[in-house]
Amino acid sequence: MATQTTAGSASGNAADRNLALELVRVTEAAAIAGGHWVGAGDKNRADGAAVDAMRSFLSTVSFNGTVVIGEGEKDEAPMLYNGEQVGDGSGPASDVAVDPIDGTRLTALGMNNALAVIAVADGGSMFDPSAVFYMDKLVVGPEAADMVDLRLPVKQNLHLVAKARGVKTNQLTVCVLDRPRHQGLVEEIRATGARTRMILDGDVAGAIAACREGTGVDVMMGIGGTPEGIVTACAVKATGGVIQGRLAPTDEAEREKAAEAGLDVDRILTTNELVTSDNCFFAATGITDGDLLRGVRYRGPQITTQSIVMRSKSGTVRMVEAEHVAKKWEKYERGNS
Repeated sequence: MATQTTAGSASGNAADRNLALELVRVTEAAAIAGGHWVGAGDKNRADGAAVDAMRSFLSTVSFNGTVVIGEGEKDEAPMLYNGEQVGDGSGPASDVAVDPIDGTRLTALGMNNALAVIAVADGGSMFDPSAVFYMDKLVVGPEAADMVDLRLPVKQNLHLVAKARGVKTNQLTVCVLDRPRHQGLVEEIRATGARTRMILDGDVAGAIAACREGTGVDVMMGIGGTPEGIVTACAVKATGGVIQGRLAPTDEAEREKAAEAGLDVDRILTTNELVTSDNCFFAATGITDGDLLRGVRYRGPQITTQSIVMRSKSGTVRMVEAEHVAKKWEKYERGNS
């Protein structure tokens, strides 16, 4: 079963339109493989299983991709490393961002909001995250997209979001990564009367939830990974929401690295600067239950998954419910991986 909402024109050729649904096969595979390790306490084995499955399925997809956000450098990550060529090589060049498990610790501990994620955009369109690993982020849905500004005080931004949504500030819920660095931010949010939803990891899920109705999340704020911010930008383009980011160097060496790369760490990076192309595809499949998606279910002869698939060019968002014959996925079971 699939449901969808569409805005704008669905221009482009059939292969382009089909790519989003091809990519969801990739995230389903990663989620099913990694999902066998939910609650097993071994995040590395979980990630390894998801990487193997994602890489295997990527080789069957009809596109010409280069991993620009992956599992690390080639020598450190033999699977899905930065610069690896993926797909069957057909069509124009594409940038690819992969996270076989966004939330490996969540998976290992059996906690909410772990996802298998992939994003694809036109070649050369994704911001290079290599200089600075962290960025301060603000993510909101389409109602407040033209109103918020990361340079404004927290209180003012939340007032603007509440006004745009037609609610009181104390009816807002703000998603924040549970980190010591966010103590001051959390105090500012709560001082406005707004509620916080603290998450251990997985800020891609939190960010997309802020752009979707019915998730219980209205805003995402705080410092998280720059690569995750770029993946999020690919997704929010399809929703009409926005992400704003500002690089957050952790030390002077990283600040100097940013300067050498010609980056202004005080500049606000918009959605369209994080990903310049409007031809973006995003797919995610739930590994564990969360605000955005339901996790993988293993029930005897059947495996069920829930995924979200987005295409920015047409503004299409699909929720995909899938049933899989468990026997055909036996090689990814924990004892066989």
